[in-house]
Formats: sequence, structure tokens, C-alpha cells
Amino acid sequence: MSVLVVEDEKRVLSFVERGLTEEGYNVHAVGDGAAAETALAAGGVEVVLLDWTLPGVSGLDLLRRWRERGEVVPVVMVTARDAVDDRVAALNAGADDYVVKPFAFDELVARLRAVLRRAGGRASPILTCSDLILDPVQHKVTRAGQPIRLTAREFALLQFLMERVGEPASRTRIVEAVWEHDYDTFSNVVEVYIRYLRKKIDEPFSHPLIHTIRGVGYEMRPGP
Repeated sequence: MSVLVVEDEKRVLSFVERGLTEEGYNVHAVGDGAAAETALAAGGVEVVLLDWTLPGVSGLDLLRRWRERGEVVPVVMVTARDAVDDRVAALNAGADDYVVKPFAFDELVARLRAVLRRAGGRASPILTCSDLILDPVQHKVTRAGQPIRLTAREFALLQFLMERVGEPASRTRIVEAVWEHDYDTFSNVVEVYIRYLRKKIDEPFSHPLIHTIRGVGYEMRPGP
């Protein structure tokens, strides 16, 4: 799940970026409207957390501009403005929800997920591989109807693999997508987390879904 966070307060930006990354989201963090325009134009953004007060163009004007040109990506406005008139202005401009600073992080995540559920077809589709089901919006995984508890990093790794069922993925590609710059490609972090996933989604069931492609990497594949 790709989230664009637009926030000019560095402390808030770092807090939100770190928290959403730990929740398994792919976060693109920027500090002004111009960078937000560039990120949105590049594609792949599934939801935007947008601060009202930004250098240059305001978040509200930015949102109006997006809606006027037909941009339908869900937007949650995040701001210290808490007056009713401000909320009305944001919603009328096309915001899907409105969160007032300071906010509880759990509430922010809950609102983010609710917006994505309401977005329907614009949200990430449910992913399947045999009897394994991953719901990116609800952040839930089941196999053969049994719920499977995963850490945020395990969830992100599994989602990456399930988005590419039948397509081998190299260790380097996995590290770049799931860990970004947190680990170098010479560590064994991928092997460690593949082992964690196999214990949870393969070993308790009748056939494995995660396969090692010798000399290449790993692949999700239905079976048997």
C-alpha cells in the first residue's frame, strides 16, 4: 500500500513516516506542494495524507487543483485547524476525511484504512495464492480460513511476494522494496524473514507456497 505524506513540519513528517512504515505501508514523504505534485504525477499513490499549511501553495489549494483536473486518489487532510468552517472547506474541496493535530497515531491509521475501504475499486485488491488470502486494506492474512498474525515487516514482505505470484524475485529486489535503505544487500535479513513467513504460512499447512529459486531468489506459487 503506497501512501504519499505531505507535511512541512519535519518532526511530524518523520513520526508519521516511521509509524506507517512499521505498519507495513510504502511511504513517500515530501515537504511541499511542488514535491507532492511530482510524486502524484509519477503514479502508484493509493492515498494521500495532506497537511493544510505548506510553503507556497496551501494543502487546500493543492487539493482543489487535484480535484478540478479529475484526480480521484483518496485524500485525508491533516491539520491543526479544528473549526467547523475549516472542516467544511476541506470536505467541499474534495477531502475524504479530516484529522486534527495533535492526533493519536492509531486513529490516523484507522481513518486511513476507512478511507481506503470507502474508495472501493481505487483501493488495493485482495491478493490470493491458493488458499492464502491477504487483504491490504484490513491488514489481515488468512490461510484455509485460519487467521495468521504477522509483524508489519512480515506483512510487507508477503504482500510484495503475493503481488508477483509466479514471478521470481531476487534478494536485492526484495531488500530494495521492503527494507529500502534500512539494510544492505549483503545481510541475510531476507532469508531470516522468509524463514519466519514459512513457519507461519507454510509449515502448518498441507503444501508450501513460498519456493526458493536457486541462484535467483524466492517466488510465491500455488500448489501442489
